[in-house]
Amino acid sequence: MKNLTKLFSISFILLLTACASKNKQPAQPLQSERQNMDSTNQDATYDKENVINAASEFFGGGSEAVASVIEKAFADLGRPNGYIIGTEASAALVVGARYGDGTLSHKIEGDSRVYWTGPSIGIDVGANGSRVFALVYNLNDTQELYQRFPAVEGSIYYVAGVGMNYQQVDEIVIAPIRVGVGLRAGVNLGYLHFSKDRSWLPF
Repeated sequence: MKNLTKLFSISFILLLTACASKNKQPAQPLQSERQNMDSTNQDATYDKENVINAASEFFGGGSEAVASVIEKAFADLGRPNGYIIGTEASAALVVGARYGDGTLSHKIEGDSRVYWTGPSIGIDVGANGSRVFALVYNLNDTQELYQRFPAVEGSIYYVAGVGMNYQQVDEIVIAPIRVGVGLRAGVNLGYLHFSKDRSWLPF
């Protein structure tokens, strides 16, 4: 049984590594990303001040750290055209899983309910619940959100207990922000799978 558990863990790590390796380095700025840097593109994107205020109000404490990671995302990718506010629960025994739900606010298409799941690899044991604020870039059609977003390798960013990483498919980039040091060490591996309906399968 012990050998079977070890074999499963190794296989799972290889699976997550393969998923993450699809986006080893952040892509070069695309035309859509260059437009995000244009401060005149206000009708289709959210400005930094409003995003920081929304995130700080949602998280409550640690507003300086939250503002810092949001400024990092704006420096890298410019103005998002959507964001997700929600909660998630995660658990790990080396191999972990997370489940979340929230509301996607899209600058053009308005608000819609969204759910997500995802596997993770961690060095800890236990479970926790957390709030998540995710910036969404280049989502021209909200239907395109409902797929798997592998993590961009090496993109994880921490400031005073606030963590953010980038997850990308083609031009669409999701930047989930979580508060608290118990963010699971596997947050930089694996993927998040977004859907319209709740699912209990983490894969």
